[in-house]
Amino acid sequence: MGFSAINASALAIPAIDEAFAAEPSLKSRIYDAIGSTPQQAPLFEDIARYTCTLLARDAGSSLQLAHEAANDGPAVKKRKLQNGDAVGSSASVAVDLNTDSSLQFYMKDVSFAVPQRKKLTLELTAGRGYLRARNQTSKDVEFGVPIDKIQHVVCLPVPEKNQRQFNLCVIPQYGDGINPPPEGEAALESMVWTIPDGPAKAAYSGTGQQIGNNSDEKAESLVRRVLNENLSQIKVVGPDEREFVSAIPEAHRKGEKVYHVKAFRGSKEGYLFFLSTGIFFGFKKPLLFFAFENIESISYTSVLQRTFNLNVVARPTTGSRDETQEFEFSMIDQADYSGIDAYIKRHGLQDASLAEARRAKKYQGNGTKPDHRGEGAVKEEEVEEESELQKAERELEDLEDEEEDDYDPGSDGDSDGSGTSSEDEEDDGEGEHEEDEEGDLVADELGSEAEEVAADEQ
Repeated sequence: MGFSAINASALAIPAIDEAFAAEPSLKSRIYDAIGSTPQQAPLFEDIARYTCTLLARDAGSSLQLAHEAANDGPAVKKRKLQNGDAVGSSASVAVDLNTDSSLQFYMKDVSFAVPQRKKLTLELTAGRGYLRARNQTSKDVEFGVPIDKIQHVVCLPVPEKNQRQFNLCVIPQYGDGINPPPEGEAALESMVWTIPDGPAKAAYSGTGQQIGNNSDEKAESLVRRVLNENLSQIKVVGPDEREFVSAIPEAHRKGEKVYHVKAFRGSKEGYLFFLSTGIFFGFKKPLLFFAFENIESISYTSVLQRTFNLNVVARPTTGSRDETQEFEFSMIDQADYSGIDAYIKRHGLQDASLAEARRAKKYQGNGTKPDHRGEGAVKEEEVEEESELQKAERELEDLEDEEEDDYDPGSDGDSDGSGTSSEDEEDDGEGEHEEDEEGDLVADELGSEAEEVAADEQ
């Protein structure tokens, strides 16, 4: 041990001392190894220099993050935005979301459900325009999306709620679950927040003036109007009774029209809305929006007495016909079948129920397979079945004819004749046969005595 310590002091290498200054035990082990095998000293020195380089790089990154945190907010939140976890886009978008651009509109205490479940402040900025959510305590921007990147906005009534509410869903580009983003680009996250049915109590203009509180305009209508004024390429879409109305009323609001259909995608329960621009499924992540141009085909499967499944085959806008994916929504109530079918036919969506791949999966309530083929195909198959049956009958008749030609009446003791004559002949034959058998039995049993009796009789 003393020898190692002497060697360590005698063989002090500046690179090793600098690299492992915070790890004295590791540095001592390195010097012990060099003392045992001096030829390894250059290797350990190179390792130490490389370690110093890494330490210097980490120190520079830490200083940069600290500087960004001092100017634009906490380093942890900044890193989250740049990685795309909160915004889901490039660092430039994250920086724009955090800039203090002038506000056009903001609303406090908004209940968000996607991508986070918390109350935040909804903001709409001026200029290029961003729709974003700000933390009401830390004042940090949690997430957001540029206005010109918004692809669909739908405002839908929240199902199964005692109080009337609306969910406003913002679906950005490449966030519909159908169109994937280009390689190397992250998809923006969708946003869903709830608006109560009533006047806006905490809505403000960009100057801070409260709006909507004392007016007849409801919060849902106010938000729709503000968004429509800033959306150039699209408009906010809502349910329309001319498109689809469910046949199943809600128990707590029987007088109101119902626009949703309850369905399952796998084990996840959600709601389907049939809108004028496409089919929406929500309200949990991931949201799905099937625009008409992305729907390749729609079919019905597992048609039972009370429920059926709806299968949607979707294709990306820029993809080929081979790049399709299928989405199955199960356990849909049969009461809504006619309304959904009318919606599909009204918009000219292709019905793929006749596909061979699906034919084996469709069953009616009694377990029989329904025949959805065309009339011509059914008749053609019936003709084929009749010809096969006729062919089998002809073969059977030919076989019977051959058996009749080979038949020999003399080979059988019975006659094919009819009437009583044949029966009499059969009876006579049987009587003669019985007499012969009785004579034979007497001769066998009596033997010589029978012969003596016969001689006496003569």
